[in-house]
Amino acid sequence: MKTPKRIEPLIQDGLVDEVIRQLTSGKEATVYVVRCKEEIRCAKVYKEANKRSFRQSVDYTEGRKVKNSRRARAMEKGTRYGRKSQEEAWQNAEVDALYRLAAAGVRVPKPYNFHEGVLVMELVTDNAGNAAPRLNDLVLKAELSREYHHTLIMQVVRMLCAGIIHGDLSEYNVLVDSTGPVIIDLPQAINAAANNQACKMLLRDVNNLTTYFSRFAPELLTKNYGMEIWSLYQNNQLYPESVLTGCFERIENPIDMNSVMREINDTLKEEEARQLYRSLRSK
Repeated sequence: MKTPKRIEPLIQDGLVDEVIRQLTSGKEATVYVVRCKEEIRCAKVYKEANKRSFRQSVDYTEGRKVKNSRRARAMEKGTRYGRKSQEEAWQNAEVDALYRLAAAGVRVPKPYNFHEGVLVMELVTDNAGNAAPRLNDLVLKAELSREYHHTLIMQVVRMLCAGIIHGDLSEYNVLVDSTGPVIIDLPQAINAAANNQACKMLLRDVNNLTTYFSRFAPELLTKNYGMEIWSLYQNNQLYPESVLTGCFERIENPIDMNSVMREINDTLKEEEARQLYRSLRSK
């Protein structure tokens, strides 16, 4: 096929030899199947901000550090340079997350190069060597659904141990290759330790997975892996191989009514003293 303009610099620099076909076009990028020497890979071309349906949100970008102070100021002011820098930071977030997660043993596509806004990475394939289907395109039996659910929950745990939360995880952002689920689409990934929305996003990711798999295995709805994972993480007890139960009991501290009544009585006495003082001064 005709080489897309955005991939031309990669061909000129010898990173890509040929564009074979378009694979998908989503809310944030278009993905092409490409040949790199003897390897068949994919190239993710990020769409410009005004052509993306997925908008950047402070919920996702909170806590992301910009080392260059000039760039940080420009991004705050929203100048042309700042907007360009913001786009680059948004794209780099996925690249950084992929390298970090791959090193942590999370099942994500292996990244190879990021050049001129194009990410070249592993093409995830099925048993026949074709592009792997999305999880959403499969009809699962209950047993396999439970297996995939467990696999992905443990991938979420491994991601969190690496300090990352996907932020938009669902059946649409998971491919299934010859050995199981592979997590994709990470430009909105957040830093779990630096983002105030981390707990909310983790719970949403886990809930999305549970809701999907419960179509085939309804008993999964009785589990509460999200709060169990977050509680372990907050208490520095979460590890890549943590054994989860799916049970979480919120422990509420009992109210000490005697202490509450003492505080109320003390407040009333203070108010009585102030009223008496005012009345004495007015005489």
